[in-house]
Amino acid sequence: MALSLSRAAIVRTVPFAAFMVLLAARGALPAEGSWGLDPRWVYGITVLVVGGLLAWWWREYGELVSQTWPSLAEAGLAVVVGVVVFGLWIRLDAPWMQIGTPAASFLPLDPQGGLVWPLVAVRWIGAALVVPVMEELFWRSFLMRWIQSPQFESVVPQRVGPKAIVLSTFVFVLAHTLWLAAIVAGLAYAWLYVRTGKLWVPVIAHAVTNGVLGVWVVKTGQWSFW
Repeated sequence: MALSLSRAAIVRTVPFAAFMVLLAARGALPAEGSWGLDPRWVYGITVLVVGGLLAWWWREYGELVSQTWPSLAEAGLAVVVGVVVFGLWIRLDAPWMQIGTPAASFLPLDPQGGLVWPLVAVRWIGAALVVPVMEELFWRSFLMRWIQSPQFESVVPQRVGPKAIVLSTFVFVLAHTLWLAAIVAGLAYAWLYVRTGKLWVPVIAHAVTNGVLGVWVVKTGQWSFW
């Protein structure tokens, strides 16, 4: 029997699916641009496509539009968790903590080794502003609650059980090369969502992690983390 998705599930999964398809396309393009397209700019296309989908369906994301905004304490907790996850992410990178290689590398440098700032800006905007919203809508709002119950919209985050948290985190890990770091991040963001019941809280934490990571990568030149 074919799996049918509700409208609520579709608007949370399609932006994520579009991101993954464009990620694969970017990885398949020749790095030297012999096909007439610098694959690094495909990330800019990704930001526009995924950001456009999120904007188009924005009114249907009730947990972001209609719910109460995080309190100052909840926002502060999100920032702290985001920074802690960043700190662990850049340390949990030993070879045995990695699965495979990134699907598409991103090196925003010109032939002389100088920074291409438009590429840096596009990458940072995507990672810090678009990806956190897209991923939290998919991983936590949809998948984690859907594992709890196919009628996921009726699932109150505080009532999500350990099985749903663990299984959704396991799938989250499969989408990242740093598997141990991904476990830490996935469990941390899930904990914030279950604890507060507000999706904006893990979105803020995720944005802080990615935003600080982007600044650190540019400052240190540790491009493998991008």
